[in-house]
Amino acid sequence: MGDIMKKQIQGILIGAAVAVGLSGFAGVASAQDMIYKAGDRQSGYMYAAKETQAIQDDDLGNPAYIWVDEGEALWTKVDGKAGKSCATCHGAESAMLTDVGTRYPVYNAKLGKMQSLEQKINEERQEKMGAKPYKWESKQMLSLTVYMRNGSRGKPMNVSIDGPAAKFFEAGKKFFNQRRGQLDMACKHCHEDGAGMMIRANMLSEGQSNGFPTYRLKWQKPGSIHRRFRGCNKQVRAKPYGYGSDEYVNLELFVAWRGRGLSVETPAVRN
Repeated sequence: MGDIMKKQIQGILIGAAVAVGLSGFAGVASAQDMIYKAGDRQSGYMYAAKETQAIQDDDLGNPAYIWVDEGEALWTKVDGKAGKSCATCHGAESAMLTDVGTRYPVYNAKLGKMQSLEQKINEERQEKMGAKPYKWESKQMLSLTVYMRNGSRGKPMNVSIDGPAAKFFEAGKKFFNQRRGQLDMACKHCHEDGAGMMIRANMLSEGQSNGFPTYRLKWQKPGSIHRRFRGCNKQVRAKPYGYGSDEYVNLELFVAWRGRGLSVETPAVRN
């Protein structure tokens, strides 16, 4: 693909509606929505249509709460050869859930790299419970991660990027800013340069992760942040990495840091 065509496609994706730009943003959020801001950072909630915001605002109407309930049941369900559940070690109403959604991915010294919440769950299932690991986007994994992150709802995102995590943070930052795919675009082109602009009928957000796993109306179910990463890579005609790949876990760390201070919203609702 020639450079001229690449620039034309980029223009369509993030610049075709410059005339709309941030002028369309003012009508989306009201003053009461300022709780979805942290400094100059804004949650994807702020970029969502009012109808979508209303679904998230109503816990009884938010369809993702079915996954919260099912995750709570899984938390106390005995599974595996050891005859244990998550609650066996962590308690039926564990204090760990008040911050678990704010701090993952975390550095795992045994593995020598970052570990996502999904990976930690499977490590515990295999090593402590003697149970089979969950598949990444399975109903069980989504239910449990939605439930666990929901326990941190309202707490500020606060991942650690110091010490041994630093080099993985830099790798995630590099990924975010690196052009890729046939469209020769980086994450930053949409979620930094184009945030607040229109792409077809939707407004580009900052790409914050504080609401994941998120219920997308397009999916009609919750999905992990890695599912969203894969979707974005496909949209720029790049080959996606696998769920749980080092590349995506590092990117998840960087994206979580970008949203530092934003409140955990899981399960958020997005278009």
